[in-house]
Amino acid sequence: MTSLAAFSLDVPIPAPGLSVYSTGALEAMVLAGREALDCQRVLKKVGLNLVGELLKGQGDFLEFNHYPDGDVFDRETGGQYYYHAHRAGEHGHFHVFNRPPVDPVSDQVLAPTHLIAVSMDAWGEPLGLFTTNRWVTGEHWRDAKATLDLAERFALDHAWPSWPVNRWITALLACYHPYLDVLLAHRDQEIARLAASDAAVFENREIEVIGQLPIDLPAWVATLEEALRKRQG
Repeated sequence: MTSLAAFSLDVPIPAPGLSVYSTGALEAMVLAGREALDCQRVLKKVGLNLVGELLKGQGDFLEFNHYPDGDVFDRETGGQYYYHAHRAGEHGHFHVFNRPPVDPVSDQVLAPTHLIAVSMDAWGEPLGLFTTNRWVTGEHWRDAKATLDLAERFALDHAWPSWPVNRWITALLACYHPYLDVLLAHRDQEIARLAASDAAVFENREIEVIGQLPIDLPAWVATLEEALRKRQG
């Protein structure tokens, strides 16, 4: 698997910790991690992978194009994602969003907030998580707490374009909640620091990725399981 080094603009990103999470939260993260691994397993068993699932029937894989065409969106949950490529050191990455519930009066789809991006390697396995500046996705910017609240509610409850991929990305965000917590806090800290000298920081094209952490899903699930075992005695 290709390696992806930790990265941040200036302030170091603290290692995600588990001590602040309840036993119930740890149990939920363990289950989510096992679900994500199982989605990868059932695809690999028949020679498939997560990225290949998304690219089926999508024509040539072109830099910056969204895959699948039109993105993946669940109107009931507000979950949304797309996959594309333009960075060195990875095959491509998912941009994952959530929107508040659809307004029941106007039936309008509200503005999305970018939750996290997920780097993928050439074998269709996750490499890392990273946060981006607002201009990258044109999102409705929400602070770390509000973004994390949306991440906790993220779900894709349908089978297009791939049931395993939708289940996987839902489970991945759930099991990596501690990573999102530190990455989003770091993102806000860096934006506040930069805004002190750049009022237009959100549109500064020189600032794209704000913070990045490598991930290893099997190792993280093992860490979660060990933390849960210790908590349960």
